[in-house]
Amino acid sequence: MVNLYPESILKLIQSFSQFPGIGKKTAERLSLYILHASSFEVQTLASNIIELKKKVKLCSICFALADNQTCQICSNQTRDKSAICVVENLADMAAIEKSGAFLGVYHILGGALSPLDGIGPDEIRIKELFLRAKNKNIKEIIIATGTHVEGEATASYISDNLKNTHIKISKIASGVPMGGDLKYVDQVTIQRAMYGRHKF
Repeated sequence: MVNLYPESILKLIQSFSQFPGIGKKTAERLSLYILHASSFEVQTLASNIIELKKKVKLCSICFALADNQTCQICSNQTRDKSAICVVENLADMAAIEKSGAFLGVYHILGGALSPLDGIGPDEIRIKELFLRAKNKNIKEIIIATGTHVEGEATASYISDNLKNTHIKISKIASGVPMGGDLKYVDQVTIQRAMYGRHKF
């Protein structure tokens, strides 16, 4: 079968195909879009990608993505620095941030404890969290790890290691989602909803 495209387009299609969630057809569409885009648009895209690789790093405090030494949340003077919300990854942090329910700062672990996979405390950023916890200004650490086995193990490990400190340790509630029908909810979730019930 004869290739419809010259080598330069095929290379770009191949590059786009390596992106997560991008199939061959989407890669082809993106490549053709770039081919027909103006030189200015293409140069802007290329310079944005290069700038991203040069400038974006991990925040030195919470390990979120940042252009500078600290991220926008850690450097924001209006945030409550006495409350730290511990999450497994950037996506979890983004979900909480979008909810608008938390006005403190974060700590991104970069994963969860999983001894079977060889992931212990040294493989994620638990030591860095414990160092932050030594700050006398920290009043509460909210654990927002996943409800899977690894997330629960991580939450327990953090809680056990900080229980004798001056810090209040809490965990976000989990239960029946809004609009959820009980008959479709698993037993563990219903149990958590029952245990975490509050006064109406």
